[in-house]
Amino acid sequence: MTATHTRPVPTARQEWATGLTAFAAVMLFLAGLLTLFRGIMAIAEDDVFVTTPSYVFEFDLTSWGWIHLVLGALAMAVSAGLLKTAVWARVTGVAIAGLVIIANFLSLPYYPVWSVVMITISGFIIWALCVVQRDGDLYDLSGERQSR
Repeated sequence: MTATHTRPVPTARQEWATGLTAFAAVMLFLAGLLTLFRGIMAIAEDDVFVTTPSYVFEFDLTSWGWIHLVLGALAMAVSAGLLKTAVWARVTGVAIAGLVIIANFLSLPYYPVWSVVMITISGFIIWALCVVQRDGDLYDLSGERQSR
């Protein structure tokens, strides 16, 4: 005998929650990747960065590079947890996106346009992770019901 297993049909709210979580995961991965590349550029002391002689939050370019490199690597790692709709990844994703906003705000004089773009992307990530209500109705991207 073979048993037939059927999955419950997700509601529109569950599909929106899954979609927003997937959006946040992909955007966090992209933000992390771009932050990682920005960190590598700063560590290599590339000439694409503006030099500001007197800035209140002055670090040398190599320090900003390591900060961005670490934040980018963490963001990429957390995005993998978001694809499995893990609660720890949602909380950590909001924290990492917040730190990316702060780091980009503080390094605004070095690369102003890109900093504003990264602040905007991170704001959307935080919104997408916070708007989904935490209940047992989330489905991971493979369509299997998550047990909480």
